[in-house]
Amino acid sequence: MRSTASYIRVISFLLIAYILIELTVESGEQSAFLTEPLTWLAMGMILLFAIAIEISLEAFRSILFRSLKPEAQERYLLAEKTRKEKQFQWFRNIYLKLVDSKPVEQEDEIILDHNYDGIKELDNNLPPWWVYGFYVTIVFGVIYMIRFHIYNDYTQAEEYETEVAEALIAIEEYKKTAKDLVDVNTVTLLTDAADISAGKAVFNTNCVACHKADGGGGIGPNLTDQYWILGGGIKNVFRTISEGGRDGKGMVAWKQTLKPAEMAQVASYVITLVGTTPAEPKEPQGEIWVDPDAPKEELQNEVPTEEIQETVSDSTAVVVNE
Repeated sequence: MRSTASYIRVISFLLIAYILIELTVESGEQSAFLTEPLTWLAMGMILLFAIAIEISLEAFRSILFRSLKPEAQERYLLAEKTRKEKQFQWFRNIYLKLVDSKPVEQEDEIILDHNYDGIKELDNNLPPWWVYGFYVTIVFGVIYMIRFHIYNDYTQAEEYETEVAEALIAIEEYKKTAKDLVDVNTVTLLTDAADISAGKAVFNTNCVACHKADGGGGIGPNLTDQYWILGGGIKNVFRTISEGGRDGKGMVAWKQTLKPAEMAQVASYVITLVGTTPAEPKEPQGEIWVDPDAPKEELQNEVPTEEIQETVSDSTAVVVNE
């Protein structure tokens, strides 16, 4: 790998491999190189393979060159020299046109009469790239003046408000897919079968030891009745799972173990257990929880009127199940 072309070919080969890996490896919204560590191993092997090819080609060229006669070797070297001189000639020509400067050997043609202690001044032209850029700023200034000072298109305050509104919409769209951003204030009851199934898996892994597989309760309280120690509903259940139960005798906080999305899933699954019939239900603990946002008709259907009035009137008695 002695030429610039060799390095360009290797980099191009790696870039193509990177794109192919990203397209073929399923990694969701994240890069495959963040979710699948083996992709780095694959890229390393591809890099070694590309370098090996370049070294092999260079060795093959060297063998062919040495097999030539001296006259042929000279012709080959002369052709290579000519090719390298013309390789980036188009770039050099564009550069010279943009700077419009005189070569050093021709600077005597543009020397001015000014002489400051032996320091002479050259009468160079302004670089064309600078002149063109200046013309562009003039055109931009005229268009800007007509648009904003004559026709009053929009103000900076209006532009700011528009961008903020667009950003809020983008944030809401992002939150729909970024489930781990959920917290106790934004959590909602999940009803999708995939979420309930995932919540059941988390429950079976972490919660059955205290609440039993059917939610009937063991060390922990019964999760199938209407009684709650720290409050019912998705927000209260999520908070209990995240922050833990009562100090000294409640369950531990799971926020360091479970992701927010997992806590939302298991909280939603726990709520689906309410009203089911466990094999050996534990006696009720806490008090009946009534959703303060539920319509009165629903409240009357779920709980007797006297219990609703007693529970709603004393909000301090509303406590969440663990």
